Amino acid sequence: MAARDTFIDTSVLYALIDKRDAHHAAASDTVRALLRSGRLLVTSDYVVAETINLANARGGKHVALRILDLLERSAGIRVEWIGSLRFDQTKAFFRKHADHPYSFTDCSSFIVMRELRLIEALTTDRHFHQAGFRILVGAE
Repeated sequence: MAARDTFIDTSVLYALIDKRDAHHAAASDTVRALLRSGRLLVTSDYVVAETINLANARGGKHVALRILDLLERSAGIRVEWIGSLRFDQTKAFFRKHADHPYSFTDCSSFIVMRELRLIEALTTDRHFHQAGFRILVGAE
């Protein structure tokens, strides 16, 4: 794992395929620049599922399939699997931070990021900043 790998969250992954998304241009430009510089983008199976469900709800199956196509053709994006150990760690984190409005998927992302020592996230979700990570696209 390179020190400068970057986590990509649902908000930016979705913005890449929806030109109407308010963050589409910033997401596309930032992702392109990172990939050109040799950075690897890391996400999780939970984020992939969340993004596909979002795309399906907003645009239908053909839009959801664009997410799968993007992930399958991009050598610059790696999907980490949560698995049973990370799931248990996510449950503990979720419980420990019950006073925060973090989603379960957010918590799983934080677990992956900490384990892989990732400090930057491509996201518009301010919860990543609250959890101590640097946001590259911009928080809502």
